[in-house]
Amino acid sequence: MAVREFDDLPYARYLEDFSGPLTREGDYDTVHVRDVEFGDVDAGNGRFLESALTSVTFEAGRYRRTRFNDVWMRSVRWVGSDLGETEWLHTDVDGGALSGVRLDGALLRQVVFQGCKFDSVNFRAAKLREVTFTGCVLRAADFAEATLTDVTFDDCVLNETRLGRAELKNVDLRGARELGLTDGVASLRGATITRLQLLDLAPAMADLLGITVDKH
Repeated sequence: MAVREFDDLPYARYLEDFSGPLTREGDYDTVHVRDVEFGDVDAGNGRFLESALTSVTFEAGRYRRTRFNDVWMRSVRWVGSDLGETEWLHTDVDGGALSGVRLDGALLRQVVFQGCKFDSVNFRAAKLREVTFTGCVLRAADFAEATLTDVTFDDCVLNETRLGRAELKNVDLRGARELGLTDGVASLRGATITRLQLLDLAPAMADLLGITVDKH
């Protein structure tokens, strides 16, 4: 169950306000980063542990191989940022926005995205396990060659989604209000969809199988 309020965090009382810059291999333990904008910084190979980020904007910047462990994020914006090969564990993201972000090769486990907007986010070759998307909008998300295991999309809109050569295991798409795929219909093996979604996907499936559908 995702934590919705800051005061409900088990480590809230121990958090200290973060005032310093982000640096490469930085170690950020029990800090509260809030009401700040970070520009084009190089802060890869860092580690956030039992920390909170609220009303933070990351404009560009390189954060490759950074680890987020037991982190709570609210109203955090990532724009044009490189989060490739990052690791996310036990992390809640509430009301976030990610635009033009790289998450290629990232590892996400037991992560909850609540009310987030994803625009042209690159999840290529990422591994998602026990990840929940609730009330999210995903436009032009690229999951090509990614592995999704025990992933749920509830009350979400997926538009122009790429699934080419992705591997899905126990992925629940029944809660998606819109399921638009640019490619990767064959990769839906291992997913659960509704009958209505099946009808919407039927033309793409027919093309994949080489079936000519008479429109008359």
